[in-house]
Amino acid sequence: MPKSSSVRPTVVRLPPKSNVELMLARGSQLGAILLGLLALVIALEQGEFLLAPVALAIVIGLMFGPVATRLERRGLPKGLSALAVTVLFVFIVLVFVAVLAAPLAMWLDRLPQFWTMLQERLSELKQPLEFIKGLRDQIKGAMGAEGFTVSVEEGLPVESVALVAPAIGAQILLFLASLYFFVATRDQTRTAVLRMCIGRRLRWRVAHIFRDVEWMVSRYLLSITAINVGLGVTVGVALWAVGVPQPFLWGALAGFLNFVVFIGPAAMIVVLFGVGLVTYDGIAGALVPPLVYCAVNLVESQFVTPMVIGRTMTLNPFVVLLALAFWIWIWGPIGGFIAIPALLITYAIARNTMPGIDR
Repeated sequence: MPKSSSVRPTVVRLPPKSNVELMLARGSQLGAILLGLLALVIALEQGEFLLAPVALAIVIGLMFGPVATRLERRGLPKGLSALAVTVLFVFIVLVFVAVLAAPLAMWLDRLPQFWTMLQERLSELKQPLEFIKGLRDQIKGAMGAEGFTVSVEEGLPVESVALVAPAIGAQILLFLASLYFFVATRDQTRTAVLRMCIGRRLRWRVAHIFRDVEWMVSRYLLSITAINVGLGVTVGVALWAVGVPQPFLWGALAGFLNFVVFIGPAAMIVVLFGVGLVTYDGIAGALVPPLVYCAVNLVESQFVTPMVIGRTMTLNPFVVLLALAFWIWIWGPIGGFIAIPALLITYAIARNTMPGIDR
């Protein structure tokens, strides 16, 4: 019998890629990633009407997730626990609005009087403003820039209000429905996603992503809410001590704006400077309310928040600023609120898919 000869497969060795080919391959990959990111940004911007309230509902649902979990451990069905969380959130919002309604209505009724007083106080700044205007004119003359005019439309037509109100109402209903169903089906959603994962390792990573997202976002928002309540009370007491009218209105506003880091405190300083202008005589007196707020905010941001949240959840300030700028550009005030939770979600995904990123 003839001996069977073993046939070795022919190995074809491809020539190594040149530097130009490697650069083109990496460039094509980078281009595909950039196109995907551009498509995502366009989708987020165009879908603001639907996506913004749903995203806000998910963030609020993650915040109140521990509350729903405790209710379910006491034997309450998931549907009823989700309903309780939704009602609790609506109750908190209504209480906040009711507390601010009376003092805010007073300031709105006296707004023309306050505006006149503000103009009188600002007249004291006439000389420095004239100096700045003269300097601006000199720069424009040196650069050869031509003047420009700005037209301001007066008032908001009733037709526009009639069109905007139903849209806002629809977004509120979409938000409440999304909040209820997200809290009620959060465990089912996690289970469904884990079943779609192929492989034990991928399922393990996705489970850890869910765990980290729920823990980080809920801990951050609950901690920040407690800190902001304390900040609002402290600011109100401090402003009351220096004689600012309606101090707890500004304290509540300070606590609310503090959810939007950097931008919220900056806006609060401007508001309190205006309040100081109509409350005290002279520019020096007008600086008292914002300086009091800055002192309280400095203690909160540098000592209280790092101690409560912990250094492990402290994010890079530059990255936070970029996230705020992006989300406010995309979705406005809602984007400013969800910017930090979205950043925490991104971080939770990255730390479970890129080993060593949190070291």
